[in-house]
Amino acid sequence: MTGAARRLRRDGPAAPVRIVHLGLGSFFRAHQAWYTDRASDADGWGIAAFTGRRPDVADALAAQDGLYTLVTRGADTDDFAVVRSVSRAYPGTDHEAWLHHLGTPDVRVVTLTVTEAGYRRGVGGGLDTADPRIVADLAALRADPAAPVSSAPARLVAGLLARRYRDAGPLTLVPCDNLPGAGSVLAAALRDLAADVDSSLPVWIDGQIRVATTVVDRITPRPTDADRRAVLSVTGVDDRGPVVTEPFSEWVLAGEFPGGRPAWESAGAVFTDDVTPFEDRKLWLLNGAHSLLAYAGPARGHATVAEAVADPVCRGWLGQWWDTCGPHLALPAADVAVYREALLARFANPRIRHELAQIAADGSQKLPARILPVLRRERAHGRLPGVAVTALAAWVAHLRGAGPPVTDVRAAQLVPLAADVLTDAVPRLLATLDPALPDDADLVGAVKVRASSLAARAGAA
Repeated sequence: MTGAARRLRRDGPAAPVRIVHLGLGSFFRAHQAWYTDRASDADGWGIAAFTGRRPDVADALAAQDGLYTLVTRGADTDDFAVVRSVSRAYPGTDHEAWLHHLGTPDVRVVTLTVTEAGYRRGVGGGLDTADPRIVADLAALRADPAAPVSSAPARLVAGLLARRYRDAGPLTLVPCDNLPGAGSVLAAALRDLAADVDSSLPVWIDGQIRVATTVVDRITPRPTDADRRAVLSVTGVDDRGPVVTEPFSEWVLAGEFPGGRPAWESAGAVFTDDVTPFEDRKLWLLNGAHSLLAYAGPARGHATVAEAVADPVCRGWLGQWWDTCGPHLALPAADVAVYREALLARFANPRIRHELAQIAADGSQKLPARILPVLRRERAHGRLPGVAVTALAAWVAHLRGAGPPVTDVRAAQLVPLAADVLTDAVPRLLATLDPALPDDADLVGAVKVRASSLAARAGAA
């Protein structure tokens, strides 16, 4: 690179804001924002994006007119492109801007990437009304519909109250997290919370709001300082918010958009009547495999997905897991085989540093969607798949100190349970994933044996 570093600046006006996004992170910028940027009608669909918590990304993007560099990292080369679809970037604390945009008739779509934990589900799957943040947000909205709130469900309800007040018209919500039936989960949470805030709000929601269901797929590791230096070296741009991602991308959607939407299909998105077969394939084969490696891989000294998949033992676990999932998938076997081969290539990409510690976060929210559905089906046929036992046991060992530090929305509950003697810890931890699991004596016994072996190998107590 020669000459002074440049800053990203627009050479014309940004697209008008017609989409609001909650969860301004790397995955959103590599996926939904990228699809919107590549849509044939991108000039008419700008995004106002809000962070979930920290303001850092919003501050960086606001200083760059919402622009950022997307680095598509293949096995051999990088592609650099500027994404222009984020017209406004806000910290999550800017509640006034949130209410303004949600109450604007021009806004017709809201997308979310708040992680599985962001939906604030209880053990039964519904809204956790005992969650301290939900309790506090509910009290705040009852006292003042415009009061600042912090949880994703409450922020949406606050926005819908503003929208109803301003008679802003129909809106479609699009949850884009790795959660089975995320549309139904979100719709139920909103109805529960809305009814507690204002008994008339659910009726309005039924008439004006639609919730789509989607499957999203693109491996996007956390950006690093080295990624920023690479952008500067190749493009001459000092980008404060670059994103690195893989070449593969998939987006499958089902739902109604009465207020309109971007032509995402022109960028490769697929619209279907039922996302379930695609959802199962992705959650079980990709995300389930990721969780397996995230907890079991560190016991073999690995820190990234690429390192783990290069290990014959870990690679063997992947094959066993995928073989276990295969009979329970509704898609043709040939399609599943092609997907498996593509996953191996994606996981093995040595230039995508996808850290196992990143994947290991919030296991209490992820394992019920990624591992348990297949395990239940196998147990119904009288089988106890060893690789599922390994995944659960490795999670237990992780909570007991093996591998990366524990980061989980329920860590305050889980870590003390894990600290007990293994004989007591295993059934209690399994119960946090599904209250019925401790009743399966064969499963509990197998997890105890395997967790002890994994913890010993990792040098944990």
